Amino acid sequence: MSSPSRSSKMRFGAFIAPFHPVAENPTLAIERDLELVQWMDRLGYDEAWIGEHHSAGYEIIASPELFIATVAERTRNIRLGTGVSSLPYHHPLMLADRINQLDHVTRGRVMFGVGPGALPSDAFMMGIPVSSQRDRMDEAIDVLVPLLRGETVTKKTDWFELNQARLQMTPYTRPHVDITVASQVSPTGARAAGKHGVGLLSIGATQTGGFNALASNWAIAEEMAAANGQTVDRNSWRLVGPMHIAETREKARENVRFGLEKWLYYFQEVAALPLAPSDGGDPVDALIASGLAVIGTPEDAIAQIERLERQSGGFGAFLQMGHNWADFEQTKRSYELMARYVFPRFQGSNANREASLEWARSNRETFMGEARMAVGMRVAQHIQEKGAENIAPEILEAMGMASAKS
Repeated sequence: MSSPSRSSKMRFGAFIAPFHPVAENPTLAIERDLELVQWMDRLGYDEAWIGEHHSAGYEIIASPELFIATVAERTRNIRLGTGVSSLPYHHPLMLADRINQLDHVTRGRVMFGVGPGALPSDAFMMGIPVSSQRDRMDEAIDVLVPLLRGETVTKKTDWFELNQARLQMTPYTRPHVDITVASQVSPTGARAAGKHGVGLLSIGATQTGGFNALASNWAIAEEMAAANGQTVDRNSWRLVGPMHIAETREKARENVRFGLEKWLYYFQEVAALPLAPSDGGDPVDALIASGLAVIGTPEDAIAQIERLERQSGGFGAFLQMGHNWADFEQTKRSYELMARYVFPRFQGSNANREASLEWARSNRETFMGEARMAVGMRVAQHIQEKGAENIAPEILEAMGMASAKS
């Protein structure tokens, strides 16, 4: 089955939580994340999204804004997003002001991803009831969108108050920065995206529940948009899934032995999301068989993205989930193979090259005949003027002029 048609080329990026096992030097781990985004920029990736977390030891970036400000100075083209800012943890005016400042200092390269907060332990430390996180996210988005458009907002809730609040600086990006709402299985993110006409970020797109909910969540976003006088654009829909690729499937499997078990431990013991069987089976086999992950070749990555296209009906960007399954050199190689051999399939990069190659191939006899005729004319002209004595017999024979020298 063919993939849905696209009105523009697919974008590629990474969703970097990150996931760093506790045995590693945290300072160097963050530096490696910065270097990865620099590497992505050189390879032509479009986007990098940086997480916000405050507990549990693995996802150690507390401020995506600080990370973005740092890596923006080290990169040229890649766009940089908060992936995501946990809205219940921040007063909306303070957060909007920081994002607006980043919009200016990055000259429009910043993106604003929002969500309710992923780790219950984060909310617990701040005394925020987990049951209220999604309501607080909705309340925050209601004021963040107009604030980031440069409008004046007055609103009071049970956790924040705004009195004629506005940003001092007119937004650099008009009408506002690229805003996108995190979504997994529940309709919360899709409803918010539709209500405000902003993007959707499907973080668990390859998990069974998230995969099955792709089409229905987009339908919810469209329904909410229509009910609120908004529109939603599939080009602003981003899907996230883990991948590690190498030249062969065997090499990819060997590479991920480096860090896969520690990644799985975090999800099984801390995030309470068991992603592999506990019966002693091979976790690599389980991750591949479930469709959650690609551990293979560029062709396997292409097949996964095509599968997501068919299930979703079409989207704008695919983001690799940063996972540190392999050592850093093999991780960078995986990103390079994506850029070299997967991007072109979804960006039409080689369409003209392929057409040109086929055109040259199918007309080869015509072109070669013209070339032989042109050379023959020159040889004949030389013979007429100087004789054939200084022309090699092989050339004369090749041009059908063997008798000219006899």
